[in-house]
Amino acid sequence: MSEMKQSRSDAKAFALRLREMIVLLEQRTRTAKIQEYLYRHVASSSIPKQLHCLALKLANEHSNNAAARLQLPSAELVPALVDNSYFHFVLASDNVLAASVVATSLVKNALRPEKFVLHIITDRKTYSPMQAWFSLHPLDPAIIEVKALHQFDWLSKGKVPVLEAMEKDQRVRSQFRGGSSAIVANNTEKPQVIAAKLQALSPKYNSLMNHIRIHLPELFPSLNKVVFLDDDIVIQTDLSPLWDIDMNGKVNGAVETCRGEDSFVMSKRFKSYLNFSHPLIAKNFDPNECAWAYGMNIFDLEAWRKTNISLTYYHWLEENFKSDLSLWQLGTLPPGLIAFYGHVHVIDPFWHMLGLGYQDNTTLADAETAGVIHFNGRAKPWLDIAFPQLRPLWAKYIDFSDKFIKGCHIRAS
Repeated sequence: MSEMKQSRSDAKAFALRLREMIVLLEQRTRTAKIQEYLYRHVASSSIPKQLHCLALKLANEHSNNAAARLQLPSAELVPALVDNSYFHFVLASDNVLAASVVATSLVKNALRPEKFVLHIITDRKTYSPMQAWFSLHPLDPAIIEVKALHQFDWLSKGKVPVLEAMEKDQRVRSQFRGGSSAIVANNTEKPQVIAAKLQALSPKYNSLMNHIRIHLPELFPSLNKVVFLDDDIVIQTDLSPLWDIDMNGKVNGAVETCRGEDSFVMSKRFKSYLNFSHPLIAKNFDPNECAWAYGMNIFDLEAWRKTNISLTYYHWLEENFKSDLSLWQLGTLPPGLIAFYGHVHVIDPFWHMLGLGYQDNTTLADAETAGVIHFNGRAKPWLDIAFPQLRPLWAKYIDFSDKFIKGCHIRAS
């Protein structure tokens, strides 16, 4: 402005110059935003070398040490796996360190750990490391089962909808798969669109672990009720009271995510996840319907088997594929919101505090008051981008003197 004043330019010249400056600033801002999204994508999607090291060391131990190949659980405890007088928990994970924290925090905070059964489901590549870890680090008197997906009879028979859905999902997402450099190089799309496409490259969206919960009734045909746990949670209280909650005939006991003091975390409604500009969504759902959270859910499997929840889930997945992912873009929560619509029993927010992986407004003191805390979001506690003031809540359940942990240079901070 000083320069224009000195040259005594007219208003038109001044306006043109100002416009050029604004355009330049907007371009710089766009570039900076996209660079931030790219760095965040790389940091959250990469497997830290420490975790890769841990899996390799445990796989080697499984090969060379008979003690790392123990049957889990031991033969005399196998009947407990189908005994409904026990408290049954299900954890699906291909991350050994994360699974160990969930398991340890669950058992250490249990008042009657001898009645706790934890069913850990993993994939073929992680089975040996996972079995080695829990063989060498027993959590007695709790009962731990480690099972790979290929060991379930039901999954090996005929066509499995979840596997078919993943194949279709990968084909449809091929439009996003020019690689991160190609996505970032696009000069015409908005930064938010580029961020969504980068997020679509995240390995978790192509992980069977992310989809398997919709088949819990078939995977555990003898069980009446289970609590499903994500691998980015930490348990801070005894979870056996969850079995005393009257579900009133509902299938899914979950915490709502549209009411709470933290408006950033607890402001999620159907419109946060579903595309209401699409007529199929607009015609069938209410945009202001309160959403709920995956991560710590009570599932009444008896009630579930009397419904068409799983069929509804796959019907809407198919509709989304047909529309080139225009009903929603990412994750298993959007089809879950649709499939469990009318089948959700709201439980107290104490049982599930969310958002520790995408914001640091939650204080350590507040997080310590919750029964279960959830590091949902990109800043997982095992990554360098974790929020340092919240990570100790997760790290306290790791024995950093353990030879495998030390050998892979996994540290508390």
